[in-house]
Amino acid sequence: MSDVKRVSKRTQKSRETRARILKAAGELFVRDGYGTTNLQDVAELAGVAVQTIYFVFGNKRTLLKELVDVTIAGDDEPLATMERDWFTEAMSAPGAAEHLRAHVRGTTAVLGRVAPITKVLGTAVAMDPEVASLWPQDSDPRHVVQSAAAGALMAKPGARPDVSPEQAADVLFGLLSPELYLLLVAERGWAPERYEEWAHRTLAAQLLIQ
Repeated sequence: MSDVKRVSKRTQKSRETRARILKAAGELFVRDGYGTTNLQDVAELAGVAVQTIYFVFGNKRTLLKELVDVTIAGDDEPLATMERDWFTEAMSAPGAAEHLRAHVRGTTAVLGRVAPITKVLGTAVAMDPEVASLWPQDSDPRHVVQSAAAGALMAKPGARPDVSPEQAADVLFGLLSPELYLLLVAERGWAPERYEEWAHRTLAAQLLIQ
C-alpha cells in the first residue's frame, strides 16, 4: 500500500471516529443534558476509548463547541454559513421574492438541526460561563448572517423601499430564530413545513411589495 493510500485511509478512519463521537455526544446532551453527561458516557456510546475523546477534542467544552458548529453546518466541511450552497444560491436570486423563499427554506433546514442543541447550549452556558467564551463575543454570528442576507435582499426588485436593510436584518433574526422554531415546532407541535410556510408568508408581508 502506498503512503498516500495509508494517509487517506487513516484520515477517513479519523473522520469516521470523530463523526461517531459527535453523534453520540449530540444524542446524550439532548437526551440527558450537558451537565449530566460525562465523557465516559459519550465514549461508550461512540464505541471508543475515553482517551480518544480527550485526544480529538480536548475536553467537554470543546466537544460541545464542535458539535454546535457541525450541527449548524450539517457536515464537518470547513465552510462558513455564508459560503454554503444554499446561502450563495439564495443570494444570487434575481428578485427579492425568490431570494426570500430560498433563504427561508435554507434557514429552516438549519433550524431543524440546530434547535434541539440550542437548549443544550443555553444550559451549558448557565452551568459553565467559560462555554460562552468559545464563540466570538463582539457580534452574534447568526445576526451577521441575517444582516448579509438582508442587505442583498432589500436591494433587489420586489423589496419594500420603506424597509431598511438594518430593519430587515432584525426581522429575519427574530422570526428565523431557534427559540421561535422550538416554541412552534417542539412545544406547539407544528410540522417544520408549516413553520417554513408561516415564516415565509410573515416575512413576505414585512419585506416584500405586495
